[in-house]
Amino acid sequence: MESVPVPPSDQTPASEAKPSLVRGLSLLDSVLLLVSGVIGSSIFLTAKDIAGPLPQPMLFLLVWLLGALISLCACFAFAELGSMFPDSGGQYIYLREAYGDLIAFLYGWMLFSVANGGSIAALSVAAAAYTGRVFPVVSEAHVVVAFAGIVITRAHLFGLLLIAVLTYVNVVGLRWGTLLQNVSTWTKFTAMAAFVILGFAIGKGHWSNFQAHGVGLTMGLGPAKLISALGVGLIAVFWAYDGWVYITWVAGEVKNPRRNVPLAMVLGVLAVGVIYIAMNLTYVYALPLNEIAAHETIAHAAAEALFSPGAAVWLSLMIAISCFSAAATCTLSGARVYLAMAQDGVFFKRMAVIHPKWRTPAFSLIGQGVWAAVLTLSGRYDQLYTYVIYGMVLSYTLTVIAMFWLRWKRPEIPRPYRCTGYPWLPAIYVVIGTAWTLNTILTRPTQAFWGTAIVLIGVPFYLFWKRSNRKIPGSIPKAQ
Repeated sequence: MESVPVPPSDQTPASEAKPSLVRGLSLLDSVLLLVSGVIGSSIFLTAKDIAGPLPQPMLFLLVWLLGALISLCACFAFAELGSMFPDSGGQYIYLREAYGDLIAFLYGWMLFSVANGGSIAALSVAAAAYTGRVFPVVSEAHVVVAFAGIVITRAHLFGLLLIAVLTYVNVVGLRWGTLLQNVSTWTKFTAMAAFVILGFAIGKGHWSNFQAHGVGLTMGLGPAKLISALGVGLIAVFWAYDGWVYITWVAGEVKNPRRNVPLAMVLGVLAVGVIYIAMNLTYVYALPLNEIAAHETIAHAAAEALFSPGAAVWLSLMIAISCFSAAATCTLSGARVYLAMAQDGVFFKRMAVIHPKWRTPAFSLIGQGVWAAVLTLSGRYDQLYTYVIYGMVLSYTLTVIAMFWLRWKRPEIPRPYRCTGYPWLPAIYVVIGTAWTLNTILTRPTQAFWGTAIVLIGVPFYLFWKRSNRKIPGSIPKAQ
């Protein structure tokens, strides 16, 4: 049978229509994405780094509260920018609009090469390693390959499997990726709530652990040394709170983004702050500060003290789920930044393509997954991330400054949400962020040097892509 030809006018719209992203994330999805992305493994590990320089209970807890309040000061500024530019790419777009392509690219380069790629690798391997404590078949103790100083264990291989699964689920649709993230996030919340409630209800803790001992609240330090000690504690706290910008990266797929992106940032950071303080209250109830400072894996030590060694084993499963949930968020959101970069002509061209069937940045997701797998096999992801954490805080500071700059440079852009506490709260963040960055450079110069080197390595790549790629008309496609 001969096919009936279709008139050109009937097939033109379908053939010329370009696939676009889908606005499928509700406000609840957005809040869960932010909270899940922030709460990974750090809350179970960083207490040691804070209890060391701040060995008084109130200071130990205060620094977690300060982390939430300081993050909120930045969130208010980011929320205004998010209401101005409700497109996928988030912070990359804010930096591009304020400072131009190079600064924005270096931020995106830092994310791809280390910050987000390294986070996916570290979280996936951590999820595998903690799973191995319950199911020894994937234990870190089983070495598969060892060469040139690189050791690959079954945990690394299981981490690669998790990266592949997360990448595939997110490639085949936003709804599938969101469902996976939400289920793992609610599971994590339930487990953490049980740990806190049961810890205080039936745990063998001591309220005396909350009393200050020795030289008092200020530890006998002068104002300058006390501020420096708080700054050192904030290094770990900022790492723990890092990730609240994830929701800006996927703004192009959020329903009613001019309202929901700002609201999700504020609600999400508040929720994270409550969870972090609740977990650390439980740690202090379980153990005195000097013991907290001596334990690398504080959650296990606290579970053993509150319940039993057997409970600590099952706590590993909670940490594994938490890491997996955070890796799911990193996977979903990070690819949207590389999509924006590619569509600006400063990254791999293929990553600019949105899949016509699944309406996802499929090639950006695949490229991200491949690089995360390479970092996993290298075994250097944790070390690399510590190098760029100060660069991440610096990028947040520059973005808050961009809010001030764009109010003067682009006053005509609609701002459905205007920064709460302007100009004082964002100015406080700029001062603290700048001081924290300088303190990090002074106290950890080696890490700061290598972090700067990693970022600057991106300059020749930027020049190459800028010369060889033509910016795709329309840049970020508007989500439907």
